[in-house]
Amino acid sequence: MAKLPTQYQDLGDVKLAYRERGAGQALILLHGNSESKSIFSAYQQVHFNGFRTIAVDSRGHGETISNDASYSIRQYSEDVIQLCRAKSIARAAVIGYSDGGNIALFLASKEPKIFTKIVAISPNYLASGITGGIQWINQAGAKLLRALERLGLPTRKAILRTNLDLDDIGITASELSSIQTSLHIIYAEHDLIKEEHLREIGRLVPGSTLKKIARCNHINILDKPETIADIRSYLLSEDSLD
Repeated sequence: MAKLPTQYQDLGDVKLAYRERGAGQALILLHGNSESKSIFSAYQQVHFNGFRTIAVDSRGHGETISNDASYSIRQYSEDVIQLCRAKSIARAAVIGYSDGGNIALFLASKEPKIFTKIVAISPNYLASGITGGIQWINQAGAKLLRALERLGLPTRKAILRTNLDLDDIGITASELSSIQTSLHIIYAEHDLIKEEHLREIGRLVPGSTLKKIARCNHINILDKPETIADIRSYLLSEDSLD
């Protein structure tokens, strides 16, 4: 599969890297923590080639260029909004995976007129929504990275990325309850996010729907045929984006 060319949008304090392909309805693709737009290569070139897909690198990830003292899901969402405005995108659907799903929750809350359909894959709005074993690993990893930084190794970006998983993302239950955008939550049978937490998000967001994908985990859910088919069915359902 050919590698799509990277483009940049200068937003002032960040040069946001993205890959764009296709024509038609805009579909924003948002990756998870410590990943990049590259995870959506098949989505852009095979599975959703009937859309105008735009896969974005968040700050501190991939080829995006910025100099930040910290990262936040809220800031990531602002970058996506500014990107859409710069590219004159008035309506778009979103597929957000993991932290990308968290970004998508902010997009749904802040700009429902732009982001009319949201697919959030394994999101969490509270740090306590992550399973305990993974939280322990994240905390231990953060300590190790800080120790390596003290030894002079270039671990600053990795530290800032890890910090994202140690705190709540910054959106409240009240804000989730006021979301008007159509939200579809997908999660794995063996996920890193607690099922009760995912169902809580589903209860909070009015009219949201949930789908559990069997026989998969948080890492491989994105590429499962059932996941792709479910996303396509949701995006192409009768309540059109137009």
